[in-house]
Amino acid sequence: MIGPTVSMATQKKNYLPRGKPVRTTTFEDANLLHDLTTGRSVTGILHLVNQTPAAWFCKLQNSVETATYGSEIVAARLATEQIMDLRYTLRMLGVPIDGKAYMFGDNQSVITSSTIPHSSLNKRHNALSYHRVREAIASNVLWFFYVKSKDNPPDVLTKFCGHAAFWRLIKPFLFWRGEPSKL
Repeated sequence: MIGPTVSMATQKKNYLPRGKPVRTTTFEDANLLHDLTTGRSVTGILHLVNQTPAAWFCKLQNSVETATYGSEIVAARLATEQIMDLRYTLRMLGVPIDGKAYMFGDNQSVITSSTIPHSSLNKRHNALSYHRVREAIASNVLWFFYVKSKDNPPDVLTKFCGHAAFWRLIKPFLFWRGEPSKL
């Protein structure tokens, strides 16, 4: 016998989520034709856990897009996959998740086509990205909402902003004032 046996009830008790539930929020954006040499777009994704920035992602996309829709749907797919990874990581750490994840984007056509399934797409990689986002929405993993482009925080990851625009988007995360904690 290798060691003492542990009952199944004890094992299940050890894997129960502990603490207060957390809510995940993600902002995604893409900048079409960001790199003038190669013509590739850049993706910017900002993940928040309980309104605290937890992770960010900024990278040139692998494909060259000629339309904004294509670069935005690829960014939405990347954000969806990262949301699923973040939620899985939190669950494995024993953190309870508070419902669906919130995802915000600034392209109304991507959000509409993802939440209302009736679109037909011609490019295969756009169709695959669309179906990945649509599957996550249909399986109640996330909600996808529209936010105005001027209020989308990943603009600091995808566009060259001046100080005034940069500060207006970042200040709410640095100096967030919510409800006072009840100790």
